[in-house]
Amino acid sequence: MLVLVAPGQGAQTPGFLTPWLDLPGAAERLAAWSDAIGLDLAHYGTQADADAIRDTAVAQPLLVAAGLLSAAALGDVNPGAVAGHSVGEITAAAFAGVLDDTAALTLVRKRGLAMAEAAAITQTGMSALLGGDPETTVPHLEKLGLTPANVNGAGQIVAAGTLEQLAALEADKPEGVRRVVALKVAGAFHTRHMAPAVEALAKAAADLSPADPRITYVSNRDGQAVDSGTEVVSRLVGQVANPVRWDLCMETFKELGATALIEVCPGGTLTGLAKRALPGVTTLALKTPDDLDAARELIAEHSAA
Repeated sequence: MLVLVAPGQGAQTPGFLTPWLDLPGAAERLAAWSDAIGLDLAHYGTQADADAIRDTAVAQPLLVAAGLLSAAALGDVNPGAVAGHSVGEITAAAFAGVLDDTAALTLVRKRGLAMAEAAAITQTGMSALLGGDPETTVPHLEKLGLTPANVNGAGQIVAAGTLEQLAALEADKPEGVRRVVALKVAGAFHTRHMAPAVEALAKAAADLSPADPRITYVSNRDGQAVDSGTEVVSRLVGQVANPVRWDLCMETFKELGATALIEVCPGGTLTGLAKRALPGVTTLALKTPDDLDAARELIAEHSAA
């Protein structure tokens, strides 16, 4: 069983979309999406520097566009399940047919703007903790006033809070944590600091007409499969201010019998987690179009099976 997944914010790097725009129809598709949401996705994906694409209002639609573009390049793919990490959930909702591409990009544009506005209220950020035991790490974070905003499995938790709280974490690591790595994000996402964005996103979501998923859609809230389009959208809204439980998503992949996992562009983060948490599952990250042939072979194998 093949799982198709989409990464979250922080996966973007300067110029990462450049080779993808050489594919037939890709530049035209990206231009149409840019017009629809009022953001020059081609510029940000090919020419903008790291600071420009770190901006939440830019990074989020850029990542969803990249995921949709690379998935389209795969051709006919019918995964057994789809999921996305954080903003990648919107990409996954498009994969599952809950939203069409334009609706997904319109929603993520509003999400990015709302979260950027919320992040501007207080200086906040996120840091990944490598190593450690969740039973020890989580109480330590809470003692420092931080939130375990992403529980990613495979020994990784992402803490979120104010810059002062993150500095205290750097100086006082939980037992067993080897490193604390600051992430390329502009706020404490999936925490109470994002509460103002929830209301704005709920208003934007009210204009949508979601369809029920045609593929098993696995939610970040609790790792459960969701079969209602309305419920998927409701969870997309609430998830902005609540922790991502990617560890539970991977547990569900295991229960569903996953044997392969493909991560769309800019792939690498989620396949890295899967290699550690899902032994025996074949993983492939779409980093450039050079990865497409191997991905198509993997899809063909699972289609035949």
